[in-house]
Amino acid sequence: MKKVFLDTNIVLDFLDKKRPLHSKSKELMTMVIMEDYTIFMSEDMLSTIFYISKDKEKVLLFFETIIAKWSIVPYGISLIEKAIKLCQNNKGQDLEDTLQCLCAKEHECSYIVTSDEKFIDCGITILSYNRFLLNSTSSS
Repeated sequence: MKKVFLDTNIVLDFLDKKRPLHSKSKELMTMVIMEDYTIFMSEDMLSTIFYISKDKEKVLLFFETIIAKWSIVPYGISLIEKAIKLCQNNKGQDLEDTLQCLCAKEHECSYIVTSDEKFIDCGITILSYNRFLLNSTSSS
């Protein structure tokens, strides 16, 4: 089973046509669906996406759709504690990225897709839009 964890920015790009990477996000979403990936995101991303998005109704409809099809997963206390320790030991490390990376690792995702060029490394392959799309088409 192929599993991919989507960073918050990927979902935001998909939902907002005005974002510069909107077309890339549509291409990515098509690819993960066509290639039958299990899509993961953390449940805390729902409130972040809702808060940032301008079109609240569209976001709520999107959430209704994905909760039945995607794996929306929690962090849990032990993962949060581990992320805090990692950030304390690595000054300047982003807590949100650390939480997402550890969550993806816990759920045995093959990839994290992000447009964040400084996403942390926790032992899972981190891919940009282009690298993911290239990786997926070359493995088909």
